[in-house]
Amino acid sequence: MSIDKDSPNKFEMLPVTIRGKALLDAELKKLIHEERPSVIKAIEEARAHGDISENAEYESAKERQGMIEGRIADIQSKIAGAEVIDTTVLKSDRVVFGAVVTISDADSEEEFTYQIVGVDEADVKKGMISVLSPLARALIGKKPGDTVVVQSPKGDREYEIISFKFS
Repeated sequence: MSIDKDSPNKFEMLPVTIRGKALLDAELKKLIHEERPSVIKAIEEARAHGDISENAEYESAKERQGMIEGRIADIQSKIAGAEVIDTTVLKSDRVVFGAVVTISDADSEEEFTYQIVGVDEADVKKGMISVLSPLARALIGKKPGDTVVVQSPKGDREYEIISFKFS
């Protein structure tokens, strides 16, 4: 499995947790069964008002339809290229995708805990970082006691890996 976002091959398998796959499935279902029919109805209603060449409602609905169809295609592509990983059964002596990692900032000694997850499930406020993020890339392959240096907008930051687990 490769996670090189700069690769010319758009169809590389990217890891996603079971939870992340379920979120994509739910969004896709909503788009197909709720949003798409809603926008089609809006287009039909706008057409019923007559001349569509100067109809703002029609233009707005068509633009919304384009965004919905684009997102549907995007999600379908992501699902097709996803490598779904059950993080509850992972075992490793090194940090890998799915690990919940506790790190300590070398300067402030403040501790942070993050789970390394798929791109679409990342939410730093919830403690989930993308497998493609600089921090996750630095952590993968390391073990407790190792230090990593991560480039950030505020300069290089050094972290020590305190522990990690799978859940």
